[in-house]
Formats: sequence, structure tokens, C-alpha cells
Amino acid sequence: MTHRDATPSRGTGPDRTDHEPAGPRPPDAERTERELRDALQALAGGVLPDPDAYRTARGAWLRRERRRRLVLAVLVAVVFALATLIGLWVLNQAPSDPGVIFSGDGAAADGPSLPRLRP
Repeated sequence: MTHRDATPSRGTGPDRTDHEPAGPRPPDAERTERELRDALQALAGGVLPDPDAYRTARGAWLRRERRRRLVLAVLVAVVFALATLIGLWVLNQAPSDPGVIFSGDGAAADGPSLPRLRP
């Protein structure tokens, strides 16, 4: 038995029956529905579209797109500048003494070294 078999779907429980009538309808329900439908059709027929609606919507969309691109460019520039400044700060924190690996005087290091190959 799988989880799907054990779990009923939403709305299919034994206490729910969609095929039963909701109850007796009032006698003037059809007249009310017809009047409401007529009123909504009259209201919808009185709505006229704005002739400049497309141009206005397109202009607003272009402004949002331009603003989004500008914000993205500024964000990229800020991240780049911040990364550069952090990198320069880290490089500036390096010790100024020559270190252990290279002393700069050309002398051989003390201790054992690898044998040199002779050509």
C-alpha cells in the first residue's frame, strides 16, 4: 500500500456528497439571476477602454525595465569596487620583510638541500 492509496484526495471523504441538491431554491431565484445578469451586462457595456492604455502601459513597463537595469548596473559596480578595495587592503596587509623562502642575498640556505643535477 502506498501513501497515495492510504491518503484520500481532497473533497472525496465519505461525509461529502456533491450530487445532493443544496436545498430548495427560492421562487424568485431565476428572476434575480436574470436581473443581475442584465445589470452586469449594462455595466460592462458602459465601460470604454482608454485609447492610450497600451501606450501608457508600455511606457510604464519600459520605465520599470530601465530602472531595473540601472539598479543592476549600480549593484554590479558597487560589488566590483568593493571586491577591488578588499583585495587591495589584503595585499597591503602582507608583511614587508622578504620572508623565509627568499632572502635576496643569493646565499645557500642552511641545512640539507636537494642534490644538483649536472648536465
